[in-house]
Amino acid sequence: MNPITHFLVGWTVGEAAALEHRRDRGLVAVAGILPDLDGFGIVAEKATLAAGWDEPLLWWTEYHHVICHNLGFGLVVAAGAAWAAKGRRALVGALALVSVHLHLLGDLVGAKGPEGYLWPIPYLLPFSDAWEWSWSGAWQLNAWPNIALTVVLLATMFRVAWARGRSPLELVSARADAGFVEALRGRFGSP
Repeated sequence: MNPITHFLVGWTVGEAAALEHRRDRGLVAVAGILPDLDGFGIVAEKATLAAGWDEPLLWWTEYHHVICHNLGFGLVVAAGAAWAAKGRRALVGALALVSVHLHLLGDLVGAKGPEGYLWPIPYLLPFSDAWEWSWSGAWQLNAWPNIALTVVLLATMFRVAWARGRSPLELVSARADAGFVEALRGRFGSP
């Protein structure tokens, strides 16, 4: 799935729980995208391939959906979120773990590559390599279900921003968030 979709899923989880503190909502939202950290290997891979190295660094090919797409990484993210939380630490940690698992689920059903590769998820790593998830019915990254889900999540984000007076922009800039909410309310009236 698209990283924006993963982020919006995580943000929606935090909003559904009506977390009181901006930091806590942000931790849950970011947990929804953190498994894609193992995708940054593409930078080294593309650079070394383009440079014509005899043995390029295949960090994306070999490690994407491996290092961070598993239970062990999810538990680390949950513990980190609980530790960094401002409010209800156990709840924030649990919701961060839910966000990571929704990321994994999203990749399981909607991350088929254009060449048909299914990107298996080694769920029990680093504890065991015995259980690897993949689904033959997964849709491609640009398939209509991924687009539809993103549209629904964007509509949800607009609705929440209008009704609650906050959007994902609050994680970057309170001023930008206030301006966005003001524009929505100016267009659609007050809740």
